[in-house]
Amino acid sequence: MDNKSKDGKKGHLFHLPKEHIDWVVHPITRFVKIEAAAGVVLLLFTVLALSLANSPLRVPFSHLWQISIGINIGPLAFERSLHGWINDAIMTLFFFLIALELKRELVLGELRNPRLAMLSISAALGGMLVPALIYLIFQYGESGQSGWGTVMATDTAFVIGCLALLGKNIPKSLRIFMLSLAVVDDIGAIIVVAVGYSSSIDWIAIGLGVAGFVVIRAMAFIGIRSITLFFIMGGLIWMVVDASGIHPTVTGVILGLMTPTTKWVSDDHLHAIMDRVVAYPRGDHWSGDTPDRQALITAEAAARETLSPVERLEIMLHPWVGFVVMPLFAFANAGIPLKGTSITSTVTIAVFLGFVLGKPVGIFLFSWIAVQLRIAILPKGLSWRMLFGGGMLAGIGFTMALFIANLAFSPEQINAVKLGILSASVFSALVGLTLLRYFSLPTNITHHNRDHSETLHDQTKTEDKYFKIPEHEHESNN
Repeated sequence: MDNKSKDGKKGHLFHLPKEHIDWVVHPITRFVKIEAAAGVVLLLFTVLALSLANSPLRVPFSHLWQISIGINIGPLAFERSLHGWINDAIMTLFFFLIALELKRELVLGELRNPRLAMLSISAALGGMLVPALIYLIFQYGESGQSGWGTVMATDTAFVIGCLALLGKNIPKSLRIFMLSLAVVDDIGAIIVVAVGYSSSIDWIAIGLGVAGFVVIRAMAFIGIRSITLFFIMGGLIWMVVDASGIHPTVTGVILGLMTPTTKWVSDDHLHAIMDRVVAYPRGDHWSGDTPDRQALITAEAAARETLSPVERLEIMLHPWVGFVVMPLFAFANAGIPLKGTSITSTVTIAVFLGFVLGKPVGIFLFSWIAVQLRIAILPKGLSWRMLFGGGMLAGIGFTMALFIANLAFSPEQINAVKLGILSASVFSALVGLTLLRYFSLPTNITHHNRDHSETLHDQTKTEDKYFKIPEHEHESNN
């Protein structure tokens, strides 16, 4: 057998059977990473929704989302429009994934370093407070005053998708910073939803919800490992929280932050199990209830559980959220009839300026203050100019902004708000990409290398006593 045939067989060993969703996802992700691909799909569904909302099909398209769907479980009855099920139920998976990403970054990722974490937290705080302040300057005392939370969010998929368009022209540290910023930003936004946009509270239902979370923790403590059981329990908690008056998507955030980051099977244990498997001679003795078959079954379970629950759930949910949940949300919410919607509406202007002015200014200003106070540091390779360009991209608030807008505004105002969100997202993307491309040109990088090196030297020269980084963390980061 020639080498080519051997290589082909060897390569075939690493191709595993595909999940149903993989038949849709894999042809796309051959060309771009999943985050960028999800951003492209999200954009396509947004354009499709806008086209249908302004076509002769606009009436049936609008009526589609008002179809009522009910679910009865014993004495509990849940009835919503199709639009409501998408925004309240399906989007819970999106927030669950966001919380998983934050938990992983805090425990296993870049945010383990307290001073790097403080940079993302400070930037996210500025990126929420300053836009809300600018919005209130224009809307204080007006009918749209309660919509201040709309301009606080950042769309993770669109931001990461835009960064992917720049390829290797931007430093990896900017991607990590923007991902961390967007995740913290979205967590802040969902807290705003829970506090500012929830209806009257049913404390009995809240008590049942808390009891459900305690049961989840107990299940993990006693060693229950079935993800299916945890999802069923999570669904029951969602129903109780929904009945409490708190927005049910909060359930996804809490469950994501509760998900363990420790492995159920250690690497050493897995190696010991695999050594038993490979010790058996080749043949057809893998069938039947034999010791070698039992060893193979054990190895399959051990290999799966070598990943922490956070990592397993991220891998499982990421394609579904990126290619199904978010495009479906955009399709249901981005359809704005442009005819009769004025771009000069005060609420449209307030939303637009909140994003395109408040986001970059807030992110840059709060980051600069945190670094000057030495509670945060700039990561290696990230200049202030790049950070400002990233702050401009953070003005893409699309998904989360539409989500909050549907809670905060009346039907009479919602189209004007959506127009502000869409126009701000387009403007922020174009300007942010232009700035980052310009700042990444070789002449600009060379010109600023010395200043940036001096900044990094100043940051590391005086170490804050409250955020002293252990020696082993320096080694692991290197």
